[in-house]
Amino acid sequence: MVANQTSPKGKAGKDLVALPEIPEKQYFSISEASLLCGVKAHVLRYWEQEFPQLNPLKRKGNRRYYQRHDLLLARQIRSLLYGEGYTIHGARERLQSLRSETGQGHAVSSAQLELEMEDNASAGRLTAGKRLIYLRTELAALIKICAGKH
Repeated sequence: MVANQTSPKGKAGKDLVALPEIPEKQYFSISEASLLCGVKAHVLRYWEQEFPQLNPLKRKGNRRYYQRHDLLLARQIRSLLYGEGYTIHGARERLQSLRSETGQGHAVSSAQLELEMEDNASAGRLTAGKRLIYLRTELAALIKICAGKH
């Protein structure tokens, strides 16, 4: 689906625009993030206040730099609010429940967010490549945890 085509309406009744693929970059400006997440920059700044998990890096002059996991989280928030019709409060609770499901309050991994977004978008099966990416990401996180304990 091309970025300017609309998908079927979400539960909230709004037309949801198909989001572009996230490029392989480490940091994104707020203008890039707003394009990749399908919302305006002021909406992202507002979500930062409402969702403590959305916390981009801030550098000189209070400039925001979003990482891939921030973009995935913002897309998840967009999906909950615009697609599924959650309120801000309801979306915040849903994200917190996802966080507690991952165990001991650890943040939801970007790979897990990406998988859940795909599951919400389509009930289709994951390809072998996506499963491998997910497993590789999870293994890397476990290695970092184990390396930090020794």
